[in-house]
Amino acid sequence: MPTFNVNAHRIDPYKNFRFRVSWDGRIVAALSKMSAVKKATEAIEWRAAADAGIVRKMPGRTKFEPVTFEAGLTHDRQFLEWANQVNNPQGEAANSLLNYRKSVRVEVLNMQGTPVMAFNLIRAWASEFQALPELDANANAVAIQTLKVEYETFALDESVVEPAES
Repeated sequence: MPTFNVNAHRIDPYKNFRFRVSWDGRIVAALSKMSAVKKATEAIEWRAAADAGIVRKMPGRTKFEPVTFEAGLTHDRQFLEWANQVNNPQGEAANSLLNYRKSVRVEVLNMQGTPVMAFNLIRAWASEFQALPELDANANAVAIQTLKVEYETFALDESVVEPAES
């Protein structure tokens, strides 16, 4: 079986540094890193009394691990606005029950910047926001904001197909 269907000549997998993330139809500015999109299913162990000590296993609950996004500090307010929809410093009346859950789109890009695969994180919400990193006058680094996002499931977008490479 070929590794790539359209580009059968290709043997190298896609690189992990070409990607983009969006929600509400807007690409997240200055995004530099994100954690893995991952799910894990617990194993339920059980044993019947007549089974001579054999432990059997079957699938239990499935958990979707949160994703953390890291972006360079800019004037883009997407992280702050989403975090405030979940828990607003102005109080409960300012929280958004309508808009705090979003679909997050993660696109893997080839070296030409063309989407080759996309996943949607479904019913996502911001659970943790770091507005400013530790600041250090002696450092030589980019200031990074972080946003931790919980979601209920993810789905591969089947409409994004492998593009022909030229």
